[in-house]
Amino acid sequence: MSTSVRKHFDSQLRELNERMLKMASETENSIKVTIKALTNKDTSQLDSVVQSDALIDKLERQIEGKCLKLLLQQQPVAKDLRTISSALKIITDLERIADQSVDIGEIILKLPFDEEFNSDIKLNEIVYTIQLMANSAVRMVEESIVAYTENDVEKADMIIDADDCIDDYFVQIRDEIIKYIVTNNKQSLSELCVDLLTITKYLEKIGDHAVNIAEWVKFDVTGIHKNEKII
Repeated sequence: MSTSVRKHFDSQLRELNERMLKMASETENSIKVTIKALTNKDTSQLDSVVQSDALIDKLERQIEGKCLKLLLQQQPVAKDLRTISSALKIITDLERIADQSVDIGEIILKLPFDEEFNSDIKLNEIVYTIQLMANSAVRMVEESIVAYTENDVEKADMIIDADDCIDDYFVQIRDEIIKYIVTNNKQSLSELCVDLLTITKYLEKIGDHAVNIAEWVKFDVTGIHKNEKII
């Protein structure tokens, strides 16, 4: 690859990186808005999550198109191939995180933020734990993108290890919800608990997607994906 072609290629990679960061920022914000709605019992901002999802889908298509053009029109070396293929994988996880944020938002819109809910100490303790879990999931997503932009394998490993914390939160919340349902006979509250458990499951999946991103960061830097040398 000639010097001029290399400079143009590097410019295209920087543009790709900028769109990746934009997509990641929108995705992170979607999670934060949905969890804030649950924590504050205020759904007034949830429309913005749906709007953001449309933008994220658009960015995904743009990034896919740019990646394919770089592969077809240029002559990328091994490291470039890893960067482009990692980007294609990462945007899939970001798009799924955004979709799951929308799914969480749709559940929150149906929750009965009434006096019975608001005054129930145990339910609000469960919601608080869900908030802690969500904060951890958001940090994992944020850090995974930082690891991508900085080519930081050590940070990627920390994100992968942090998934154990998300799994522990899920087990804790699940067990608390089961105990609550057993000790309460109200059908409406049982249905509410199922909705809260579903939100928790989506958060667990978001953590899994952050781990996926971290795995592709390691591949981008090393050519190794899940202990297998690929490029």
